[in-house]
Amino acid sequence: MDEPQDLTETEILPQPGAHGFDGARERGRHEMHGPFVLPPGPQGFSFSLYQSTGAALMPGHRLELLDNGAVFDRMLEDIHAARESVHILVYIWRPCDVSDRIIEALVERSGAGVACRVVVDPVGSEELSGDKDFDQKVEKVLCEAGVEVHYYRLLAGKVMGRLLGRTHQKLVIIDGRIAYTGGFGFWKVWEGNGQSPEEWRDTSVRVEGPAAREMQLSFSRYWQESGGGLLPPSTFPEPALVGDSEACFVESSGKLGITDAERMVRMVIAAARERLWIANAYFSPPNEILEQLEEKCRQGVELRILGPGPIHDVKVIRASQRSTYERLLDAGARIYEYQPSMMHAKTMLVDDWLAVVGSTNMDSLSLNKLGEGSLVINDAEFVRKMERCWAKDLRVSKEISLENGGRTNPWRRLARRATQLVGHDR
Repeated sequence: MDEPQDLTETEILPQPGAHGFDGARERGRHEMHGPFVLPPGPQGFSFSLYQSTGAALMPGHRLELLDNGAVFDRMLEDIHAARESVHILVYIWRPCDVSDRIIEALVERSGAGVACRVVVDPVGSEELSGDKDFDQKVEKVLCEAGVEVHYYRLLAGKVMGRLLGRTHQKLVIIDGRIAYTGGFGFWKVWEGNGQSPEEWRDTSVRVEGPAAREMQLSFSRYWQESGGGLLPPSTFPEPALVGDSEACFVESSGKLGITDAERMVRMVIAAARERLWIANAYFSPPNEILEQLEEKCRQGVELRILGPGPIHDVKVIRASQRSTYERLLDAGARIYEYQPSMMHAKTMLVDDWLAVVGSTNMDSLSLNKLGEGSLVINDAEFVRKMERCWAKDLRVSKEISLENGGRTNPWRRLARRATQLVGHDR
């Protein structure tokens, strides 16, 4: 990355006397309290993201925005065309039609000499899923065909910290050159078009270019911890510059203090000058991020939040989500709830150039405890495509007002305290 010009220290640090900064000093300065004043535009944002997470926007990417079940059709095309390797890291993999199609493709490629490696999280795929068939209906078939399968952090004999320290990432990497991430899992709810209660609404991205190598590196780290060996050099080909988009991959893992997931979210929010649209399945941000969103509204940024409506897989999280509405509505945000199905996407859209697609939820558990990953994108055309998806989603969403479900209540406050406590570690 070229070194940015004319970026002064005061442009990238919290400004003394800015809203909340002096108050933070009185409260002991909780970590990373803003607001953060970023230099305008992609170069200033990239520099700020780099010094916060170690990831910077890189040129040379080709991107595809994929909604709902379309991700599997495109992914299977690439798997069937794989020549060297197919690597999969996923939180949820349960027997279903999508699973059968993925298994068939991996078995065929393994038989053709392609190295296929799989890591699944046992919490999402086996231990707590209510479906104990992964080992017999998926793992057994794959292993018999020569596919190497590992579980990430088995739970036997482990304590609560182990239960919460999961990988929630969704990664598929083909030949080290093509990669996918988003909110998908291999289960029946990700089939279809997100317009019925049994078919979740989700967003994924296919990427070619240097970020695919970063995603391969992320896979390799989980692969090693799960019992796999070092990957061969052939799985890390030199990245080709194949398109006009800038992008980078921000990986995060749970730890004491501020994770890279939270750092990324804070920098993306700080970059907004005109609009900030957030679609998130589990929207219950920590107070520091909630304050930052309120500040953006005061600065005149158009803030929109799209979350799940009445169809939700974790009711206490929906109540926690709704506990944030009154503050945000008072600040000037517009809030919508998706009605046809569970809204499971994890995306952000900033101004007319910046987008985020990945696995990172905006709640304390995801930001503090789980392994997550998101693709950060500078591409005006990609943003326009996301904008069209928003328009389609809002046609089947309900806008929330203070008089129409936006006020908090004791149950919502209790739910928020509970969900914040689960992810709290500082």
